[in-house]
Amino acid sequence: MSRTLSSEAGPLNRRGFPVSWEELHRTARALAWRLLELGPWIGIVAISRGGLVPAAIIARELDIRLVDTVCLASYDHQTQTEPRILKGLAGDGAGWLIIDDLVDTGRTAEVVRRMLPKAHFATVYAKPAGRPLVDTFVTEVSQNTWIYFPWDIEPQFTVPIIEQHRGR
Repeated sequence: MSRTLSSEAGPLNRRGFPVSWEELHRTARALAWRLLELGPWIGIVAISRGGLVPAAIIARELDIRLVDTVCLASYDHQTQTEPRILKGLAGDGAGWLIIDDLVDTGRTAEVVRRMLPKAHFATVYAKPAGRPLVDTFVTEVSQNTWIYFPWDIEPQFTVPIIEQHRGR
């Protein structure tokens, strides 16, 4: 998973994009529809941790029983670091789907692409800097958008946009 703010997106320029469980499920199913005609697939490689939930949804929708993981560490909370491979896979990825929640700067995607160059890379969300590295995605967001996935948040009060804008 490669979720971070790009260097040009300071805290005041960042846009929050909260995603509910229902929205994530609906969008992951939309990704499954796009992937259906591109198969058949041998299996799914979920990029841990962000790709685990979308991969489970897509595995169910496409009746894929073989699911593995590639585990990388590429950020610490909201600070991006160099991607470190914690668990890789052998082979070239032919016939496999790589699933992640988001491609951001593309640094994690580059590592996984080198690891599995023949796999089909799909994400639910894509930012412009990482978009060229994925084969299929559903929703593009701006580079300075921070996506708040449902496993990272809990319901709470939020300041209205106009008040945030005035605070610049």
